[in-house]
Amino acid sequence: MRKFNVVVNGKAYAVDVEEIGGDTSAAIQTQTAPSAPAASKPVVGEGTPVKAPMPGLILSLAHKDGDTVKQNEKVVVLEAMKMENDINASADGVITYVVKKGDNVETGAVLAYIK
Repeated sequence: MRKFNVVVNGKAYAVDVEEIGGDTSAAIQTQTAPSAPAASKPVVGEGTPVKAPMPGLILSLAHKDGDTVKQNEKVVVLEAMKMENDINASADGVITYVVKKGDNVETGAVLAYIK
């Protein structure tokens, strides 16, 4: 039985590994676990932000950058827990997206600005 320390998502675990059969004289290769991704910089834009109410995947953008939107009009479709959620404009104005289709976002992430 051999003991190893393994780091997964920044959390360390002590692991016991049992060798069974095979050549025990084989060299063990070690690989450094990738470091956690750096926190993304906050996006700064002009206007009223449209934020994600929950973490999820951007399925579609309902408009193009520069389109005029009305308050409570659908601007993004966000998939969370296998459900599609319409994210609506928080104000009237011209929309500028910060995200694109296929992006994963966290709760509170800015999706777009309306100016």
